[in-house]
Amino acid sequence: MRNAFFVALREYVENAKTKGFWIGIFMFPLVLFLSFQIPIFLEKKGAPIRHFVLVDHSGEFEGLIEKELEQDYNRRLLSELLDYARVTTGSLPEFARPFASLQPDAVARFIERGGQAWFLREFNPPGNAPRFEEPRRLFRRVPVTTIGASSDNSNVVESLRPYLRGEQRIVFNDAPVKLDAAIFIPKNLRATTSAVSDPSQSMQYWSANLTDKTLRNLVENAINREIDRREYLERGLDPALYRQIENSRVPVTELNPKKEEGHERVSKAEVFAQWAPVAFVYLLWVALFSISQMLLSNTIEEKSNRIIEVLLSSVTPSEFILGKLAGIAAIGLTMVGAWIGSLLAVLAWRTSGESEVAVQFVTMLRTSHLVPAFLIYFFFGYLLYAGIILSIGSVCNTLKEAQNYMGVITMLMMVPLLTMMFIPKDPHGTVATVLSWIPIYTPFIMMNRAAADPPLFDLIGTMLLLVLSTVLVLWAAVKIFRIGILRTGQPPRLVEVFRWLRGS
Repeated sequence: MRNAFFVALREYVENAKTKGFWIGIFMFPLVLFLSFQIPIFLEKKGAPIRHFVLVDHSGEFEGLIEKELEQDYNRRLLSELLDYARVTTGSLPEFARPFASLQPDAVARFIERGGQAWFLREFNPPGNAPRFEEPRRLFRRVPVTTIGASSDNSNVVESLRPYLRGEQRIVFNDAPVKLDAAIFIPKNLRATTSAVSDPSQSMQYWSANLTDKTLRNLVENAINREIDRREYLERGLDPALYRQIENSRVPVTELNPKKEEGHERVSKAEVFAQWAPVAFVYLLWVALFSISQMLLSNTIEEKSNRIIEVLLSSVTPSEFILGKLAGIAAIGLTMVGAWIGSLLAVLAWRTSGESEVAVQFVTMLRTSHLVPAFLIYFFFGYLLYAGIILSIGSVCNTLKEAQNYMGVITMLMMVPLLTMMFIPKDPHGTVATVLSWIPIYTPFIMMNRAAADPPLFDLIGTMLLLVLSTVLVLWAAVKIFRIGILRTGQPPRLVEVFRWLRGS
């Protein structure tokens, strides 16, 4: 065991000294931090301003559309003011809590009370607080006359084509800008339950950008609401009453029958716990795949450089394998520990700003058994796959030879990734149960089922089978390694490998 310890220490130090190891350690928290910050930055600073032309031949919807765009802007403004209050004082002020839902009625009350000026006056930020930066308006309407066209001109579309294609720029507020969209509303526009074959009878939305439909959806929603309101009036119905009825919803409370009486209500942390195993499965897959590749490359490098012959002159093959597995496992645990620690640190940082998602996620990690389950399945999953990889590395002379075998292993390892979104939906179904009893998939599938409290028979039975399979694979790896590591020339045939296992 003493020799195995020295081999493990050597493996750990040799891998820990590499630049790639430390780059991986420090890159993960950086990537995690940026994954939180970049979307926020892009939403606030990177979203482009869309310039559009609106031609309303009906003369009925222009004001409603502008009101809808103003409502959308105030919703974003209210959201940023709420974030500003949270970050500045660490909590949401009492007066602002009713507006946290950002529902249309909350935005309407925000506008009625005075908008930004009222909010900042009520909030009264401390003197050392940074100045609030008002968000940009993402949509700006350009008058048709600015482009030299007339809304009465039947050829207005043709005059706008060069601008919509990006071939020409319009001058707006003394600056050349791109025209992103043109909206045309015909006379007598009406809602219909069937498809309209004539474009002249529908609202026309002209744009070369087919992915960003935010402006189109805002305009479409505003027109549909107004047409619905008119339909109600024509039928002698009260639009406000029907709007209230449409907005009413049946309250639904989720209850878990497995919880104690009086505490059956499902919390948001428990909802997170149902899907958190998917993230753990992905992390487990990345960790096992990365560490297995590290083990394979190290083994082949030592064999091709004849370092292995020197090492085996001082230790037995069993001690060498045990030490190598322990050393690489320690490297893997260091990496995974750094990743989980970084995740908790970033979540704690987000929690300090009262991010509800972060708070619920941290609560879930504290109250669930997912982290211990991850460590257990990582340990046995690593030993199982490491035994297979070590056997491949011992019989191959170059990485090129090993890739043929690794292709098969990689294909087998893809199954947990392909099923990881399905398993939480049916954690006790046939697919989940069958895959759980296949040892190479047991760590991934059982990790994915962990939050659903799998049957005790599955939990204990699959674990015993996994342990037994791991012991068997490691025994076979020692037998193959003992002969294959000193062998040169072509890799052995499968029949020859079976002879090694039988000891003949």
